[in-house]
Amino acid sequence: MTLLRLPRPKDAFAPHPARRMRLVASGMLVAMAALFILARATVHVHPAIGFVQAFAEAAMVGGLADWFAVTALFRHPLGLPIPHTAIIPRNKDRIGDTLAAFLRDNFLTPAVVARRMRHMDVAAATGRFLASPSGGDGRLREGASRLIADILEALDQERLGGMVKGAIGQRLRAINIGPLIGQAIEAAMRDGRHAPVINSIVLWADRTLEANEHLIRQMVHDRAGKVLRWTGLDENLANAILNGLRKLLSDMADDPAHPLRLKAEEGMAKLAFDLQFDLEMQAKAAQIRDEILDNPAMQRWIDGLWEQARAGLLRAVRDPGKAMAGRLGEALRALGGTLQQEAGLRLVINRFVRRAAVGAAASYGDAIVRLVSDTVRSWDAGTVTSRLEHAVGRDLQYIRINGTIVGGLVGLAIHAVDTFF
Repeated sequence: MTLLRLPRPKDAFAPHPARRMRLVASGMLVAMAALFILARATVHVHPAIGFVQAFAEAAMVGGLADWFAVTALFRHPLGLPIPHTAIIPRNKDRIGDTLAAFLRDNFLTPAVVARRMRHMDVAAATGRFLASPSGGDGRLREGASRLIADILEALDQERLGGMVKGAIGQRLRAINIGPLIGQAIEAAMRDGRHAPVINSIVLWADRTLEANEHLIRQMVHDRAGKVLRWTGLDENLANAILNGLRKLLSDMADDPAHPLRLKAEEGMAKLAFDLQFDLEMQAKAAQIRDEILDNPAMQRWIDGLWEQARAGLLRAVRDPGKAMAGRLGEALRALGGTLQQEAGLRLVINRFVRRAAVGAAASYGDAIVRLVSDTVRSWDAGTVTSRLEHAVGRDLQYIRINGTIVGGLVGLAIHAVDTFF
């Protein structure tokens, strides 16, 4: 019976580049130690072997010194608690704060953002991409898409979602809703679009009257005197009231110039005026706006809005080709062509993007900096050490290799001077 062996990736067990370079640097140090021992044992054979011994001895010193320096960045050499070693784990929080301060001072201040974006034509770049999404460097586009997706998935969703939802709520609360509603009512009345609303109210009142006819009859019967009930006139009175209300509603529905209808329009006009110019009415509208925003149902709606936007953005960046397909893709490509042709539109969009970026830096720069700092603080020392060592460890091992070679050459030069001079 033969076992099925699945093919293994070529580099499945290949060491990390930093680990591979660490083995090379350590191997050179061991080789220099072996060369030193061999040269010391045979130095009496020929004077030239003294140069080899000097080279190996100095190379060991240089390699050990650089090994100590590199190791001291990430951990205690040989596990010994030597002062000023394990620098990165001990200063993890300070590194996070420094990184956050560097990000704030060099990237997130309004002046820096405005200066960097002054010469950026975001609208033209967006237009070129939308008009020809398949052109350009596909690897760059795919890499950018993966980077955006990784960032969205890696960030703390509760904190990031809280920032986004807080920003939405803050923007909504900053809107003076009264004048907007007043202008909308005024424009609707000017164009006659308020008539269907009044008709719907009249129709609703008629249906409500029909559905509650028995309540009106019962109320008239209960409040009528004994004589009216005994003679049956209470029923006639209830019929008269109901017929009068039905005729009133029918007249209001058929006659646009009905007095009550004109009174309703007058009331709407006054409401539109007060919402635009009466501070007390605007304050009441703002209070209603805040009560609506504080309602748990509205909070859940905002939560769902953010989650849908995040999920849609993730789908788009993971598969940009699918996002540009269909009618949506045609509309986006048409928009891209318009952006490339209309200089005025590009100017307006670039100005808006610049102001939005500067405003975001001014309003949320500190929050982003705190997010970076708090994220680094939340990592344990081992995570920070591992990530930094994987990022720069390969270059640090080159320092050890160079230190070994340079140390050996310096030792060789010193031995030559001592020998000949």
